[in-house]
Amino acid sequence: MNSTTISIPSTRPVVAVVRGGSAVGVVQARRAARAFTDRLTPAPRPDTADTLVLVVSELVTNALRHGGGAFSLCLNAHPDAIEVAVDDPSPRMPHLRTPDLNGAAGGFGWHMVNHLARTTAITRRRTGGKTVTAFLPR
Repeated sequence: MNSTTISIPSTRPVVAVVRGGSAVGVVQARRAARAFTDRLTPAPRPDTADTLVLVVSELVTNALRHGGGAFSLCLNAHPDAIEVAVDDPSPRMPHLRTPDLNGAAGGFGWHMVNHLARTTAITRRRTGGKTVTAFLPR
């Protein structure tokens, strides 16, 4: 999957969906997250918008690296939270790793997401793969 599709409803900006299968998809997911927060009413604080973009970036990057090379991102606004849900085709569950402080092996993303989110959840999908969900305070 090399294409990226973005859909942000113009009448009620409470849901955004992005699908991707490359690094370009990560960039598009970040842009969609920023556009999503820009269109919310009331607007979230700037630090909340920045946190959302960071969590989206980490989750879609993890889906590409560890989840089978493709993702589907859905953002949804609730009265007191912003929901970030990332689907990928892999049944492998995310796990905490010891961060690599001396190289480029990573290990920081899942720790960061769990620290920034109010709560996280991982759900196996009946059709295969999983959905990783993070709820951020609004």
